[in-house]
Amino acid sequence: MSQPGIPAPGGTITGLQAQNGAASTSGSPYTNGPVPNTLMSSQMSRSQGYSSHLPGSYPHLIPAKTPLNPVLGQSNYGGSQTVSPLSNYQGPGETLNRPPMASSMVTSSLHSGPASRMPPPASQSPAATPMPSGSFLPGVNLPPPPPPPSNWQNNYPSTGSQINHSPLVTSQSTVSGNTNLTNHQYIFSGDPSLQTSYIKSGSAPPLVTPPLPSTFQPGTPIGPPPTGGPPPQTSSHSVVPQPPFNSPVSQAGGTSDTNNGSMVAHNSYDEIEGGGFLATPQLTNKNPKMGRSVGYSYPSLPPGYQNTTPANPVGTPPSGMPPSSLSYPRGPQTFPQPPLGANHLTASMSGLNLHPEGLRVINLLQERNMLPSTPLQPPVPNLHEDIQKLNCSPELFRCTLTGIPQTQALLNKAKLPLGLLLHPFKDLVQLPVVTSSTIVRCRSCRTYINPFVSFLDQRRWKCNLCYRVNDVPEEFMYNPLTRVYGEPHRRPEVQNATIEFMAPSEYMLRPPQPPVYLFVFDVSHNAVETGYLNSVCQSLLDNLDSLPGNTRTKIGFITFDSTIHFYSLQEGLSQPQMLVVSDIEDVFIPMPENLLVNLNESKELVQDLLKTLPQMFNKTLETQSALGPALQAAFKLMSPTGGRMSVFQTQLPTLGVGALKPREEPNQRSSVKEIHLTPSTDFYKKLALDCSGQQVAVDLFLLSGQYSDLASLGCISRYSAGSVYYYPSYHHQHNPVQVQKFQKELQRYLTRKIGFEAVMRIRCTKGLSIHTFHGNFFVRSTDLLSLPNVNPDAGYAVQMSVEESLTDTQLVSFQSALLYTSSKGERRIRVHTLCLPVVSTLNEVFLGADVQAISGLLANMAVDRSVSASLSDARDALVNAVIDSLSAYRSSVLSNQHPGLMVPFSLRLFPLFVLALLKQKSFQTGTNARLDERIFAMCQVKNQPLVYLMLTTHPNLYRVDNLSDEGSLSVNDRTIPQPPILQLSVEKLSRDGAFLMDAGFVMMLWVGKNCGQSFLSQVLGVQNYASIPQTMTDLPELDTPESARIITFISWLREQRPFFPILYIIRDESPIKAIFLQNMVEDRTESALSYYEFLLHIQQQVNK
Repeated sequence: MSQPGIPAPGGTITGLQAQNGAASTSGSPYTNGPVPNTLMSSQMSRSQGYSSHLPGSYPHLIPAKTPLNPVLGQSNYGGSQTVSPLSNYQGPGETLNRPPMASSMVTSSLHSGPASRMPPPASQSPAATPMPSGSFLPGVNLPPPPPPPSNWQNNYPSTGSQINHSPLVTSQSTVSGNTNLTNHQYIFSGDPSLQTSYIKSGSAPPLVTPPLPSTFQPGTPIGPPPTGGPPPQTSSHSVVPQPPFNSPVSQAGGTSDTNNGSMVAHNSYDEIEGGGFLATPQLTNKNPKMGRSVGYSYPSLPPGYQNTTPANPVGTPPSGMPPSSLSYPRGPQTFPQPPLGANHLTASMSGLNLHPEGLRVINLLQERNMLPSTPLQPPVPNLHEDIQKLNCSPELFRCTLTGIPQTQALLNKAKLPLGLLLHPFKDLVQLPVVTSSTIVRCRSCRTYINPFVSFLDQRRWKCNLCYRVNDVPEEFMYNPLTRVYGEPHRRPEVQNATIEFMAPSEYMLRPPQPPVYLFVFDVSHNAVETGYLNSVCQSLLDNLDSLPGNTRTKIGFITFDSTIHFYSLQEGLSQPQMLVVSDIEDVFIPMPENLLVNLNESKELVQDLLKTLPQMFNKTLETQSALGPALQAAFKLMSPTGGRMSVFQTQLPTLGVGALKPREEPNQRSSVKEIHLTPSTDFYKKLALDCSGQQVAVDLFLLSGQYSDLASLGCISRYSAGSVYYYPSYHHQHNPVQVQKFQKELQRYLTRKIGFEAVMRIRCTKGLSIHTFHGNFFVRSTDLLSLPNVNPDAGYAVQMSVEESLTDTQLVSFQSALLYTSSKGERRIRVHTLCLPVVSTLNEVFLGADVQAISGLLANMAVDRSVSASLSDARDALVNAVIDSLSAYRSSVLSNQHPGLMVPFSLRLFPLFVLALLKQKSFQTGTNARLDERIFAMCQVKNQPLVYLMLTTHPNLYRVDNLSDEGSLSVNDRTIPQPPILQLSVEKLSRDGAFLMDAGFVMMLWVGKNCGQSFLSQVLGVQNYASIPQTMTDLPELDTPESARIITFISWLREQRPFFPILYIIRDESPIKAIFLQNMVEDRTESALSYYEFLLHIQQQVNK
C-alpha cells in the first residue's frame, strides 16, 4: 500500500497500532462495580486471535474524501513504486534529525536544504574534554549521518505563502478594535439553538464547522469537510488563513495545518498518528506578521512553570489582548488539585536522595565482588512518591539516566549515553483498556493525556511535553470508575502510565486487515535431509486452531527449490493442487485467488497439505535454492492485504535474484578488517522495504550447518520489522536437542499475540530530541517507525540529546504510542509514559545512572559501529565508554584524588558488563565464532528486550546441589527456590558441588567430580559420577524433594522468556565444558583479559 508521508498535524503519531494479545473487551469491570457502557476493562494478555473478513477486493484506503491540504508536497514511501536508491531509506540505526518543539516558529528552519540539528561532537563543545578516537560521542550517532533523500529537499513553502484550503477565520494584527476571537467553541450536536459560541459582540464570526457528535463511536462515518466559503462577514477586513506558528513543517515539505472542525480522509500513517479525533473544535488565529510573542495570559501558572514560555498553541490570541473566551472564575476554586505533576514538585526536591548508598564511592580494585546475589534491580527515579507510584514499569520503558541532565554540555561532561530502551508490546497480565469515544490529546504536540499532566482547574490541563494548555472535553469530565462527574484527574487515562485505547475509525487508513499467514518452505535436497519439514508441519497441525485470528484468518503455502511451487486450497477441491512456476526470472502468481484462503473454510485442505508435504519431496535430487524469486512471489501474493510471511531456509541461495556466494574464510573470522558483516547485495533490503510499504513483515528461520550469509539474508527481516531465528547444524536425528528447541520456539511463534499494520512514535518533553533508533523496523517520515507486524518479544532502543536547556524544567516525560490492528480486527493504541526528574549537577547525573540500560544501549551502538567501521573499532569504543565516564567522574566529581579505581555506586558493575560484552559472541575476538553465529548474536542485540540481552551477555550462575526452600518464591501454589547468584569465575566453583549457568539461550549444569552421592542419585538418577551420560540434556523426574526443587527452578527460569533454552548436563571431560568456561567472563581466556586485568587497564587509562 503506497502511503504518502505527510506528517499529521503536530507531526506526531496518534494512531499507533499495537496488537493486544488476548484482549477481549469482555474482561472484568475495571473497579468499583458495574458501569453503564463500560469504559474500561482489565485485560488478561493471552495469545489472541484475529478475525476479519472483507468481501471482494481489499481496498487500500478508506473511500476517498477531499484532502485538507491538496497542494502540499508529498513523499511516497514504500508501496508499489520501484525502490529508489538506498540512500532514500532510513533504516534502523541511521541518524535522523528530529527538530525540537520550539516555543515559537524559527524562520531560519524553513530553509530549502537539510540542516543538521545534531549536537556538536564533544571535542567541539567548550565544556567537553577531548575524547579518544574510538569512543562513542554522547548524543551523536556512530556513523556519519547519511544524506537525506533527495525528495525531502526544496519542498518547504515560503513563509509568506498563503494557503487557503478551508474556511478558517483569522484576524490581521493591523486591525484594531473588537477583533478578539474566541479560542474555543463549545459545539453540541442536536438542536442548532443549543450551539453556543462564546464571542463578544462585534468580534469576527466563528469557524464554520459541522457539529461534532458528543459521543464518537468507532466506525462512525466521518463527514466530508465543509465546502464553500465562510458565511457573510460583518467585519470589513480581509480574512486570510495562515499556518499556525508552531505547526511543524514536515520532512515532505507540507505544513501540518489543522482544521479542527472537518474530518479528513487520512492518507498516511504519519497523518493518522499526528492527527486523529479532536475532542473540541478550535479556532485558528495566527498572524504571520506578528513580531511579538504569542501565548496565553493565564492569571497564574503553577510554580514549576512560572519561568517557562509556553508554546504558541493553535488558536491563542495575540498577547496583550484579554483572553475573552476563557471565562473561568478567577476566585477561589473548589477543584481538588491532584498532588501530581510539577505543581507540587518544589525546587528543594532536587537535593532529596532516595538512595543513600548511591552516594558511596567504591574502589573497584579493592571491592571487586560487587555483583548482588539477587537479580539487579533498576534504579528508582528521584521523584515524589505520588508521581513515582504512577510511573511506567521499567520492564516496558527505561532510560539510561534516571536524572536527565539540564544541558547537553552537562551530558557531554558525564560521558554517558542518553537513551531509552523499550519493550512496548510486552505480554501484560493486566492492561487497562479504554473504550471511550474521545481520546484526549494535546492539540499542539498530540501527546496522549497521561498521569503527569497538570490540571489547572476542572476544565483545563497542561501538556507535560510541550506545556500547551488544553481544554478538558465534556465527556472526559465523567469518571466511569467512580461514576462521579467533575473529576477528570481521576480518570483511568490519568491514573495509568500504561494504557490501551480502542481507536475510532480516524486511526485507520483502511478497514483493519485480516490476519494473513503465508509459509514459505525450502524443499531442496539439503532441506529434506535436515527433516525440518516434519517438525514445522506437525507444529502447524497442532496449533492451527491457536493461530491468532478469527473468522477472517487467511493462510497460504509456497515451497521452492530451483522452481517455485504454489498450492491451490480452493474450497471444494478434494485435495490440494500443486502449481509449479519454473520461470524464476519473471515470477508470476498462478490463480492468485485460491492461494491465500480462509482458514475456517479450507481447514481440511490445509490439514491434508500439512500431512502430505513432508513426504512430497523425500526423493528430490534438486540441490539449488531460488530463495529470491520465492520471496518475490510471496510478496506479490501478500501485497494486497499485508500480513506475516514465515520463511524457512536451510542453505545459501544459489539461483535467480538474491543468489549469494560463500564469503566466510575460517581463518579470518575476526580479522581487523571484518568486511563480511555487511550485506553482499541490497536485494533483500530493497525487498524488505517494499514489504514494509505493503504491511508485510518477513520472519526468517535459518536451519543450516553451513555458511548461509545471514548478514545479507537478515535484511529481509530487519527492515520489515520481522525476526530472525537461527538453528545451526539442525538435523532431526543427529541433533535432537535443536529439534526440541525449534519445536518449542515455533509453538510460541505461532500462538503468541501479534499486531498488524502498526506504527510507533516516541515523544519527549520540549528541549529533548531523539536522533537514532535501534531495532527491526523502517523509519517512515523522520520519527515514525513502521512495523508491519509487532510482536511481544521485540525490544527497541533510541538515542537522545538535549537540544535546549532544561533549566526551567523540573520534570521531563517520554511517551511511546503504538497503533496497531489486533488479530480480532480491532484498531488499538498502546501508550506508555515515563516521567523523570531534571538534574543540574554531574554528581546527580552519575547518581541516577542505570548501568544495565547504559550497557544495553552501548551494545546497540557497538553493533552499528562494527558494521559501519570494524569490529576492533566497536571494541575500542566500548572500552573507551568506560574510561571516559570514569575519568569524568574522577576529575569533576571526586574532590580528593584517591589511588585505585574510584567509581560511583551506580556504575560499580559498568566495567564488568562491558567486559562481558567484549566476550559476547557479537564482539569477541578469536576464530571460534562462526560468521553466521556472530551475525545472529548481533541481530539479537538489536532486537531483544533489555532483560534478555543482559542475561545472554552476563549469565547467572547458581549452586544447585544444596537447594532449599529458604527465601523461596511462591507462584501458583509452587515453591520456587531462589539460590544466590554467584560471580562468573571458576573461583566460585567447587568439585563437590553442582552449578547451573543460565545464559539465556542455553543452560548448563556442571557437575563436579566429587559431587555428593545424594545429588547424583536423587536428582540425576545415576549411581556414580562415571554413569552420567556424555550427551545428557534432560533431568529425570524422580520422586524426591531434591529432584522436584531443581526441576521446578529450571522450569520457572524457562517460563520467564519467549525462547527455549536447551539444558546440557556437563561432566568434567565433556566437550561442552569449554562453552561453560567461556561464559566465565571474570576469568582470563586466550584472547581476553580477566576482570581484574581489565580493571587495572581501566585504572591506568583513567589516572593518566
